[in-house]
Amino acid sequence: MSFKYIVTGGAGLIGSNVVKELNQNGENRILIVDHLGNSEKWKNLTGLSFVDYLEKDDFLARIKKDEIIKDIEYCIHLGACSSTTEKDATYLIANNYEYTKVLSLKCIEHKKRFLCASSAATYGIGENGYDDKKDIEELRPLNMYGYSKQLFDLYANRTGILKQITSLKYFNVFGYGEAHKGDMRSVVLKGYEQIKQYGKLNLFKSYKQEYKDGEQKRDFLYVKDAAKITIYLLLENHNGIYNIGRGVAETWNDLAKALFDAMKLPFSVEYIDMPEHLKEKYQYYTKAEMDKLNSIGYSFSFTTLQDAIADYVRMLDQNKT
Repeated sequence: MSFKYIVTGGAGLIGSNVVKELNQNGENRILIVDHLGNSEKWKNLTGLSFVDYLEKDDFLARIKKDEIIKDIEYCIHLGACSSTTEKDATYLIANNYEYTKVLSLKCIEHKKRFLCASSAATYGIGENGYDDKKDIEELRPLNMYGYSKQLFDLYANRTGILKQITSLKYFNVFGYGEAHKGDMRSVVLKGYEQIKQYGKLNLFKSYKQEYKDGEQKRDFLYVKDAAKITIYLLLENHNGIYNIGRGVAETWNDLAKALFDAMKLPFSVEYIDMPEHLKEKYQYYTKAEMDKLNSIGYSFSFTTLQDAIADYVRMLDQNKT
């Protein structure tokens, strides 16, 4: 059985939307790889068109035997542990770093196109900016998840394979398909659930004088846009590291207002204490520098935060999740 595309993490938020985008482009020769476990992630697969599914351990074993990879054209590797609070460094190294190394090297060996997910978490608190054109050796991630992603980027850069593959630094991606993520769900989905139940939204207080409560800023990106950019960079053969954001920093209060407006409810936010373990690892500001993507001719428009949240809320209301 042959495939044109492999999408690892294909049942996840970004992965399932990438598969959906491929389907909308008329492509279903897809092998989806993931780890479903006891989660509700399987629900993201319903409605998608693909040829086959494999669990990630079975897939890796077959890849090591040179099976599957030689018959495909594109590998989109989005599978990873994406928990920023995961403390098992050994697990993160095996799952996020070593797995990506093996898959990338097999793709290069067989001359297959390889694209993988890095993360904006590699930028740490942003003391060196959020510029995908700068030296990645200077970056200092704040958590082990970010470091596991940084470690592969460093490996790819130091060995020279970065010139043959694409690594994408996704910023704050949200949208339909994240319900399985537990505490890693976006504030949009958590907020939607809170507002439905309590009529208000909780946001963290600020502990820096230069930021008022709720005025911490993020580069929020709708998952539909993330999927479009991913496929564009894959098919247009643009190698190296690319930021995947909007290049716009908006506040949590902006997000809250858009959410209450979409739900047609009055604005009601309570600012709560931040857990102690997050205070030293909290990003107060992120904004992707997008000159590199723009310079290669990416011309699709981005969904505004307001329109993205309105669209997301419509889907949540329709699907009752």
